[in-house]
Amino acid sequence: MRAAVVGGGAYYAGKKRQESQQREAAQDEQIQELSQSQQPVQPQVPAQAGPPAQGGGLGDQLTQLKTLLDSGALTQQEYETAKQRVLSGG
Repeated sequence: MRAAVVGGGAYYAGKKRQESQQREAAQDEQIQELSQSQQPVQPQVPAQAGPPAQGGGLGDQLTQLKTLLDSGALTQQEYETAKQRVLSGG
């Protein structure tokens, strides 16, 4: 009787391990399929990533810079650098 209980326990444990391995294999396959189907995202470089063209008043240039920042054409760091250039007259 004891051998039957031990054998039954071993069978159950083996069956659970096999099911677990099958689930892991299915998950690995899904991950591989997803990683192959995703295309790498290419960052879009804006046409005008620097300060606005010279001309116009100081206010106009700062307004153009703020517009570029708000639209995503400039990063915060690029905006700050360009703003300092405009304010210093360079």
